Amino acid sequence: MTHTLTPTADLATDTDDVARLVTPDGERIADPELDRWVQDVDAAALRALYRDMVLLRRIDTEGVALQRQGQLALWPPCQGQEASQIGTARALRADDFAFPSYRETGVAYARGAKPADYVLAWRGEEHSTYNPYEINTATQQIIIGAQSLHAVGYAMGIQRDGTDQVAVAYFGDGASSQGDVNEAMVFASSYGAPVVFVCTNNQWAISEPVTVQARFPIAGRAPGFGIPSMRVDGNDVLACLAAMRWALDNARKGNGPAFIEAVTYRIGPHTTSDDPTRYRDKEEVERWKGRDPLARIEALLRSMGEFDEEFAAAVAADADDLAAQVRSAAQGAVTRAPLTVLDHVYAEPHSGLEEQRTWFAAYLDGFAADAEGVAR
Repeated sequence: MTHTLTPTADLATDTDDVARLVTPDGERIADPELDRWVQDVDAAALRALYRDMVLLRRIDTEGVALQRQGQLALWPPCQGQEASQIGTARALRADDFAFPSYRETGVAYARGAKPADYVLAWRGEEHSTYNPYEINTATQQIIIGAQSLHAVGYAMGIQRDGTDQVAVAYFGDGASSQGDVNEAMVFASSYGAPVVFVCTNNQWAISEPVTVQARFPIAGRAPGFGIPSMRVDGNDVLACLAAMRWALDNARKGNGPAFIEAVTYRIGPHTTSDDPTRYRDKEEVERWKGRDPLARIEALLRSMGEFDEEFAAAVAADADDLAAQVRSAAQGAVTRAPLTVLDHVYAEPHSGLEEQRTWFAAYLDGFAADAEGVAR
């Protein structure tokens, strides 16, 4: 995509130029680039996508509540971003490999994560709660943008294996300014790696608005690396599904990487340690709530006669059940002995690790000795 206008901050946040298939009011509209990728999506498929988003929002709600109750150390909310996560993740094949950031709870959900997988790492019980090779999803990355390099490296491995898998890197608008992301795009373009970059533009990198770091839409950066890009409505799950299918097809055909900018909004705080009221207006939040990804698909389904109270009750019951499992996993977690933090750090033990284990054991024994002295 190209722009000939004088750069302004407004272009980075503009939603008039995004590709979409469902309006905020729930009206299905045509798009010549996207329509052909979702011709098979019928009412049943739309209902499934809606259910996915409802369950994801409930996981997110439980995560926030558990952190506030002291059950989790931290939680990165994803309310408002359900469509971008579910739409893109549901387009993946089982053997594709996803590399999510810490906020992509929906990607882990869509790939088959279990209830405990959502909370035990944020509780500090596990380094990684799921085996990445069981659900073909890397451990959610905390370091901003690092997963983009991991995804490209994996994609280059796919090339050497001679298969048609695709790797996917998920990151936010803030990460797009990191060196890792830009270096990853250089490698991906230079080697024609089968990787899709999904940039979730949720308008805020903690307290920094996207307008500070991008005067043009972020999707416009990718062509500079020789990577085709698409800018879609990140609150439109159908458009996100279509865009991802386009990008995956591009990679599978050997055409190299593709880039998707999903324009959405982070309704909640950056993490539960953040207070977004200190840096953004309530009016802005309310405006984006009016573009709720769940509400628009519900409206579409109702217009089709495919949303009734029975369906709503069944989805709500499934959400309640999943929430109960997530809560039980957090509250029932048993904290292991501190020394086990050094277990499974490497595939094989080595002298350096054993030295650390000996030192840490002596350090822990010191606390026991102090406690014994106090008791006497």
